[in-house]
Amino acid sequence: MMGLSPLPQGYRFYYTLHPRPTVLLATRCPNGRVNLMPASWNMPVSEEPPTIAVAIDKESYTFECLEYHPEATINIPSSQHLDLVYALGSVSGRSIDKVNRYGIQLEESLRISVPRWKDAIASIEAKVYEKLDVGEVGLYVFEVVGVYVDLDLYTRWGWDFRKTNLLLHGAGRSFYLVGKWLRAKKNRDPTQVY
Repeated sequence: MMGLSPLPQGYRFYYTLHPRPTVLLATRCPNGRVNLMPASWNMPVSEEPPTIAVAIDKESYTFECLEYHPEATINIPSSQHLDLVYALGSVSGRSIDKVNRYGIQLEESLRISVPRWKDAIASIEAKVYEKLDVGEVGLYVFEVVGVYVDLDLYTRWGWDFRKTNLLLHGAGRSFYLVGKWLRAKKNRDPTQVY
């Protein structure tokens, strides 16, 4: 194996962090419609308060929608929704009603006014907790106010990958699935830190 080299010019630095879990962010927009946008730049932030961060490009319609109405549902698609997820990220909600065009089934949320995606394997109801402007994106930190999962696919430790899989976005139209399960050796010497 060769040693590390500087990233060649023109390569995107953030691909070193890909593939990334992809979510469908549902928002309520100024035109009254619900918009859905795939987002792979997302992560948990804190357990208390329970928060999730999502980076949203400032030129996107979703950014405009979040500025208008600071709530969202963060919906987790399964791998069977690959083509729908890609299609939803290929057009802007400014120009089309994505819910009607793609036959998206929505259901009422219990704690916020933005609906959940009915076909998601999990849905998180959230309110904007804080926003940080960073370059071309708004980094939205959402406070989680409700979490709903398909319990047939979920365990205490997370997803049961014998029954479902998640979409991990690579680049463009490329996605990956969660692969082989590995388990690290238990540290037998509690005084040794790695």
